[in-house]
Amino acid sequence: MASSKTMFEKIWDQHVITQEEDETLLYVDRCLIHEGSRHTFDRLEREGRTIAEPDKVFSFSDHYVPTDPKIRDAGVDAIPDEKIRGMVKLLAKNSTDSNIHFYGIDDPKQGILHVAGPELGVSIPGILLVGADSHTSTHGALGNISFGAGASEIFHIMVTQTIWQRKPKTMRITVDGELGFGVHAKDVILAIIAKIGHGGGAGHALEYAGSAFRNMTMEQRMTVSNMSIEAGGRAGLIAPDETTFEYVEGREFAPKGKQWDAAVANWKTLPSDDDAVFDTEVSLDAADIAPTVTWGTNPETAVPITAHVPSPNDAPSADKKAEIEDMLEYMELKPGMAVADIPIDKVFIGSCTNSRIEDLRAAAEVAKHGKAKIPAWIVPGSVSIKNQAEAEGLDKIFEQSGFEWRAPGCSLCTALNGDKLQPGERSASTSNRNFKGRQGRGGRTHLVSPAMAAAAAIKGTLTDVRTILRGDA
Repeated sequence: MASSKTMFEKIWDQHVITQEEDETLLYVDRCLIHEGSRHTFDRLEREGRTIAEPDKVFSFSDHYVPTDPKIRDAGVDAIPDEKIRGMVKLLAKNSTDSNIHFYGIDDPKQGILHVAGPELGVSIPGILLVGADSHTSTHGALGNISFGAGASEIFHIMVTQTIWQRKPKTMRITVDGELGFGVHAKDVILAIIAKIGHGGGAGHALEYAGSAFRNMTMEQRMTVSNMSIEAGGRAGLIAPDETTFEYVEGREFAPKGKQWDAAVANWKTLPSDDDAVFDTEVSLDAADIAPTVTWGTNPETAVPITAHVPSPNDAPSADKKAEIEDMLEYMELKPGMAVADIPIDKVFIGSCTNSRIEDLRAAAEVAKHGKAKIPAWIVPGSVSIKNQAEAEGLDKIFEQSGFEWRAPGCSLCTALNGDKLQPGERSASTSNRNFKGRQGRGGRTHLVSPAMAAAAAIKGTLTDVRTILRGDA
């Protein structure tokens, strides 16, 4: 009788080519890249190598594309920064010359690679997908192994369609129960990271299990898997089910006809066996999770919006005390102050974590309740999402509430395309990282859900979105 396996082990085993000592050569089904992959193309040219399977490489303009509609509408040549303009043009040239799938700044299917990719059906259950970006873990929400890789590994994939890897351990994170009023997927993953620490998943592939995840939509699941890397995980997976199949069916690069029927039959065998053993088990009660926000400079500092900024004197160790003191100094916060009293200078709703249509709907529902007191950007994750939002009238809701409706791209999440915080500015952001300077040198970032970000925009401070939705404030 075959031994029981986790979902990760099943998919891993299906992709093994050979093994040497503690490293395994794996076949890569699909590879995603963006403007930052220029070094890979330089090496291909320098060594006279060609891409092994061009039809399995997908290229997206996202990190460097401008999201200012005026610049975007004027075309690539209108990008004012020469370096940024050059990066956008170089990806287009490299992708076209290499005959790979390319979704450039003017393409109607353009978007952030971890948003547009699933929309296109590039990400499906059971595959091994590698991207030139750490948040490739997003795609694991569809029941596959997806992770980011560096330039040398992407080069290896390009020329061989394989990658050498050390097999990680497995961790199951179970969240059972129903989420409370005003609580979103972003709050769930922030609560998980707060519990296990921003390095708690190091050396592990994370599988998210339990009724809370089974009840989530695909978009919500992608938000969770997206931040697996912030928990230190190598990958993040959620078992494929009818929700997954319904999302994938009919998409451009998904199987069709008889191949679809065979694929679904295979995908139904992927979930972890009932008696599969994980190296680590973690559990949370969905009812205990509240609207959440980070106060410090790593995602582990997530707390309920009703909490207070911690004191270094309460730290469990001298090292932790010094860490908290450093974060408080950078964030310019006082121990004991209410998190809901922290003033905000700018709001960003977007990124590969929270720029999908459901995210925009949640933000618009809050925006209806007031007018933005501070600059607030809404950046859709793809052209198709932008079009859908406009068809639903969400752009008008935002604009009438004083929010700025922008074009698709990574925008203020990466601060690579001219969109950035100024030194000392404080943002409520739906992105995934709050490290020092992440959104611009000297910028201060508080991670929140789209609903919480919209609440901050109309109040000017971090705010419990539940009070707005209930009409208490």
